Amino acid sequence: MEFVPRRVYFQEDALEHPRGKRILDQLRDEGVTDIRSTGSHNRVTGIPGTTPQQAFREGKGTLVVGVKQSLEFQSCKPSAHYQLPLVTGCPGMCQYCYLNTHFGKKPYIRVYVNTGEILDRADRYAQQRKPEETLFEGAATSDPLSVERYTGSLREAVEFAAASPLVRFRFVTKYTSVEPLLKVQHAGRTEFRFSINTRGVIERFEHRTPSLEERLNAAVKVQTAGYPLGFLIAPIMADTGWQRDYQELLETLGERIPGPFTVELITHRYTNSARKRILEVFPRTQLDMDDECRRYKYGQFGYGKHVYPQPVMKQIEEWFRNKIDEMLPGASVPYFV
Repeated sequence: MEFVPRRVYFQEDALEHPRGKRILDQLRDEGVTDIRSTGSHNRVTGIPGTTPQQAFREGKGTLVVGVKQSLEFQSCKPSAHYQLPLVTGCPGMCQYCYLNTHFGKKPYIRVYVNTGEILDRADRYAQQRKPEETLFEGAATSDPLSVERYTGSLREAVEFAAASPLVRFRFVTKYTSVEPLLKVQHAGRTEFRFSINTRGVIERFEHRTPSLEERLNAAVKVQTAGYPLGFLIAPIMADTGWQRDYQELLETLGERIPGPFTVELITHRYTNSARKRILEVFPRTQLDMDDECRRYKYGQFGYGKHVYPQPVMKQIEEWFRNKIDEMLPGASVPYFV
């Protein structure tokens, strides 16, 4: 499932960079004709769409090529020490995604041509923490693999981590175009993770993304290439019959992928603004967003979210940890949230 944008905006400065010129040539070779200019990748106008649904779809079909100006990295608990901002946004249309409320009504995908400067800044962060290693997360606000064939940024980040004894890198994806990264010299210092869920959750809520089977096929290729492998089961949805559905998922994972690998566990949560936006874009959504069945909790960035009540969280965590111990020998669970 390859992402090909409907329209592309180039920040004027981006075309002065060799990567920007290469992306432009590649898009033209692929037959993309709606190519425009913008003064800033942060303020893009002219994306069509009058209704919330139209605006959302058109934003998801828009690629913006820019120069990353702010090189101050955000923290990234519990996944890593810092975010590594290679890409912003994602072409997927997952109903539950928290990014739905971060990128406006037309959530376009931004890629940056100055990857070298971004990685230089990462090195400075790592130097400040030596002799300890610094772990960078490459997919905190994006799915960078979805646009890797344009950017090459993941390849550069993997090679950067391989060359530095102070750096480890990790990223997660729902996409499956892994071939460009299979022969990269990673030195075992990049953890390649896939976000997975039950077939029902993927079919109902994860639009414009590959199937579970396609993701697992890609994971086999990644593991064969020697990358440390991981999976995110996210978001865990504790609706009727959830134990049966997630047991089937774990059985499928155990049958297809030999250990070792990590399994990060993230339960479903939503903010008030996210619910409002989700209902605008997906008015018939089947997402469970009933405040009466949730507990309000403040997050690391100062805003609150609705999570499952503590007894339900305890039940989910105990069930998953027990089942993973039983069904996935060699797998480890770095965290549950």
